[in-house]
Amino acid sequence: MALQASFLPSALSARKEGKVACTIKESAFLGSSILEHHKSQFNAPVLRTKRESNHSVGVVKAQTTAVAAPGLNQSAVHGKKVLRKGVVVITGASSGLGLAAAKALAETEKWHVVMACRDFLKAEKAAQSAGMAKENYSIMHLDLASLDSVRQFVHAFRQSGRPLDVLVCNAAIYRPTARTPTYTADGYEMSVGVNHLGHFLLANMLLEDLKKSDYPSRRLIILGSITGNTNTLAGNVPPKAGLGDLRGLAGGLDGRNSSAMIDGGAFDGAKAYKDSKICNMLTMQELHRRFHEDTGITFASLYPGCIATTGLFREHIPLFRLLFPPFQKFITKGFVSEDESGQRLAQVVGDPSLLKSGVYWSWNNNSASFENQLSEEASDAVKAQKLWEISEKLVGLA
Repeated sequence: MALQASFLPSALSARKEGKVACTIKESAFLGSSILEHHKSQFNAPVLRTKRESNHSVGVVKAQTTAVAAPGLNQSAVHGKKVLRKGVVVITGASSGLGLAAAKALAETEKWHVVMACRDFLKAEKAAQSAGMAKENYSIMHLDLASLDSVRQFVHAFRQSGRPLDVLVCNAAIYRPTARTPTYTADGYEMSVGVNHLGHFLLANMLLEDLKKSDYPSRRLIILGSITGNTNTLAGNVPPKAGLGDLRGLAGGLDGRNSSAMIDGGAFDGAKAYKDSKICNMLTMQELHRRFHEDTGITFASLYPGCIATTGLFREHIPLFRLLFPPFQKFITKGFVSEDESGQRLAQVVGDPSLLKSGVYWSWNNNSASFENQLSEEASDAVKAQKLWEISEKLVGLA
């Protein structure tokens, strides 16, 4: 029986014991990791002396200036220092990995999670079912299949008055059995339009908000996938990902003037998803190259493991949905629950030891995080720049 799923033996590729960069206890982030990481800031007095030199007389005079450490409530200058909650926006947080990460972060009481979702009622019910305290989350409408909706979300978020400390581009569409393409409100093939172009516009528009944040660590995280990496076993399960020369993307992915596929080939629903994940990983690296040095923002991607029971597979054939979870649990040993994957994404959001920028994070069988290696195409700097330039035109930024 041929299971042509893009997520088969995914965990086998993640067993790179020799590349373990650090060992993360998943509960460590749930405590006071941010406080410990910035202990020196919080122990220092809020008032400090600044020396100014008088060049004409050579006299040094003392001047006291009130300076609040990053992430501190400004009103705390005259009283007790208080670390404000971090604010993280997570797309697609009404189910699966996004919901699990939102729950893990909200339970720390150190984060306010903005659940950016297409279905408001579904998101509210999901948050309540997960036991999330109301003061730790809010829900805002975002439909990544509409660039106008992305712009409206950014405007509404700014009107809310909340700062932005972390953005997680998590939402994704996967239609492996689709024989014909469907299109976004702007006329782009749906998988690439939602998974890549919608997130591309969102990330670019919210960069300014991240730059303004006074939080100790600001991060922009884009979910990657093992299926887009052809240097892995799972990445070589047909149909293989590949962007070619981007001729389909440059033509608009509209199925009329050009192919609905990025490489200009015949439509394949499973490949469209995998191609969009290459775009996600290339975009993360291009963001890192363009903005990290000047802004200090951490740009990262991750593969949290094979979440075989996630709703991402809801459009796959019933037999696959039946056999895939036990296959991952008992054959590949690569099965990861939604809760565990949510904890891993939460680590990338807030753990100080995962602050390095430009990294594609993975976890080994001992739940230790490591810097995984991207495939040759998913780390092609020239292709990343070309992808960026074409994407700018398609979303109206150029």
